[in-house]
Amino acid sequence: MKMVFRWFGNGNDSVSLKHIKQIPGVEGIVWSLHDLPVGCEWPMEKILEVKQEINEHGFHIDVVESVNVHEDIKLGLPTRDEYIENYKRTIEKLASVGVKVICYNFMPVFDWTRTELFKEMSDGSTALFYENQMVENMDPSELVAKVANNPDFTMPGWEPERLSQLEKLFVAYRNITTEDLWNNLHYFLKEIIPVAERHDVKMAIHPDDPPWPIFGLPRIITSAANIRRLLHLIDSPSNCVTLCSGSLGAAANNNIVEMIKEFGERIPFAHIRNVKRFENGDFIETSHRTKDGSVDITGIVKAYHDINYTGYARPDHGRHIFDEECRPGYGLYDRALGIMYIWGLWDYLEKEKKQEESKLKSTILPNL
Repeated sequence: MKMVFRWFGNGNDSVSLKHIKQIPGVEGIVWSLHDLPVGCEWPMEKILEVKQEINEHGFHIDVVESVNVHEDIKLGLPTRDEYIENYKRTIEKLASVGVKVICYNFMPVFDWTRTELFKEMSDGSTALFYENQMVENMDPSELVAKVANNPDFTMPGWEPERLSQLEKLFVAYRNITTEDLWNNLHYFLKEIIPVAERHDVKMAIHPDDPPWPIFGLPRIITSAANIRRLLHLIDSPSNCVTLCSGSLGAAANNNIVEMIKEFGERIPFAHIRNVKRFENGDFIETSHRTKDGSVDITGIVKAYHDINYTGYARPDHGRHIFDEECRPGYGLYDRALGIMYIWGLWDYLEKEKKQEESKLKSTILPNL
């Protein structure tokens, strides 16, 4: 397992590369060009600028999250081909500087959805929170006002140019069915996966967050069955999934451990995150410690270890602790604690594995 850490760039993140460098075992930075409009071709000079900065701190840039998909592609509009060509050229440029995994999503309008960015917990920390009843009863524009009102940092997946067209987007999606969205994803993949294959890049789709329809918008990457369908759309080693334990774990019927066992070879990028689910459909993000939430983080790490996972993993989101002022979900301290929890589990499993191998050798050698 290769540990990486998401960073939003100087001027757009409270966390510095200098601080990330001090977290044990972090090899690479998960990055993107968050200041660019969705759908444009990424300029090489900007890519090289970020690469140089990250490399200077001793990190690789193997994983990009995200090259976001333009809404015209998701809607299947005639203009999608222009944006797909931009996407192809961006894949080629990223591959030329050493990028190996590109994480993206195919969620209509909203990337991730929460109703509160700093919900206070019993210990005084705060965390991202989803209130089911509120989403069912509120106008989408109210949610935008809540989430986008964060002047210090841009919010990935909540780009101003997209949200300014919110009313038009909802009209455009009015007649888009779940099958339409699947068909539009298939069209997109047929175009980009051959490019990714030629350049040895893994395109790793992120599950929907949360993994169910919201505001009448279809969601399709929500379960093991749908991940299975995705991987069969284009049977290629470049057509992959970013397995996010927090996104999928918000639904009690999703067994993340079994997904790792089934899809392991097609998981180049893992997001490890814990959430606490409530019976009314609410959930809140917690520490990575297994007993603090509803997701079996211990079992998840063990499943990755059991399959000899060599892909990239990052602690996904965290609470806001020690009075840290930071981007919602992306502070330094709790994600660093999460990494150490993951490494603690991994190191124990490694030690256990070596002891088993040693026992096996001592049993076999006397009989030779």
